[in-house]
Amino acid sequence: MSKPEDALTPMDEADWEIPPNLQPDPDEYEFDLERALRGVVGLRANVPADAFTADTLGTERQGSGAVIREDGLVLTIGYLITEAETVWLITADGRAVPGHALAFDQVTGFGLVQALGRLNLPAFELGDSDAVSLGAPAIVAACGGREHAVEAKIVGKQEFAGYWEYLLDEALFTAPAHPFWSGAALIGKDGKLLGTGSLILQQGDGKRRMDMNMIVPIGLLPPILDDLLTMGRSRAAPRPWLGLYAMESEGGLVVGGTADRGPADRAGLCQGDRILSVGDEEVSDLASLWRKVWSAGSAGVPVMLRVGRDGNAQTMRVTSADRTSFLRTPRLH
Repeated sequence: MSKPEDALTPMDEADWEIPPNLQPDPDEYEFDLERALRGVVGLRANVPADAFTADTLGTERQGSGAVIREDGLVLTIGYLITEAETVWLITADGRAVPGHALAFDQVTGFGLVQALGRLNLPAFELGDSDAVSLGAPAIVAACGGREHAVEAKIVGKQEFAGYWEYLLDEALFTAPAHPFWSGAALIGKDGKLLGTGSLILQQGDGKRRMDMNMIVPIGLLPPILDDLLTMGRSRAAPRPWLGLYAMESEGGLVVGGTADRGPADRAGLCQGDRILSVGDEEVSDLASLWRKVWSAGSAGVPVMLRVGRDGNAQTMRVTSADRTSFLRTPRLH
């Protein structure tokens, strides 16, 4: 599975285009495809070298976003703008407009950027991601028009658990995969926005493999949008965060690493430790691990982890934290 940081390799827009046979055909859509694709912008963010996420996500991040309001509000994937000091929005015709990293929701992964100048671009209407069916046609679009868009299908609607303390009850999966998926817009057959590109995943064995994109569904945005616009985050109590990178392996869960100076690091968890239980409840997969941790209370609550190390089991007390307390706040303009 791809990691979020794998999405952030800088690219030169002039050096690539989607093969013509994979691009969407305007004649097959009842909406104005060319106009809709103008609502997808490029995004470039710069993060200070001493930022908490600089080592894992890099200091120069590139991706896309979708305009969702006529005033220049842009929806993207949050890891692109986390701790960003400067943000630029680039239109398909090459105009660069400064932006402000307005919000990042830790639960969904959505990020919001407010353009600080006039984009003069069409805004997407939000679609109904809950109603979209398996096999439905869709478009995954990065900035740059049809040459940077892939005609795809919805190949999955299911739970997704990430190793970085992330869980969606029902994510969308599309194939074929877009090669530059970060913040790409998922556009439905009716031209409405269905979600935001987050990852690329590989499914299959060494002989047959299918690459697909994991998309954060747009249905998760309306319940939190007002909070993000006014507070920069959801008003819900922050979840307990451990700074723990866990992986599923044969027979259970293994610590793949810890965030430097994070709660798990301070508690002494080490790479290779096997996670056996949260409190007295056994866990065997990422989804159950994160749900058990979050059920302990809000950020700051102690979490008791039973771990196996060198053939011995021990209980470790991890004092959780609010993940956002480790991050730089957006610079005001």
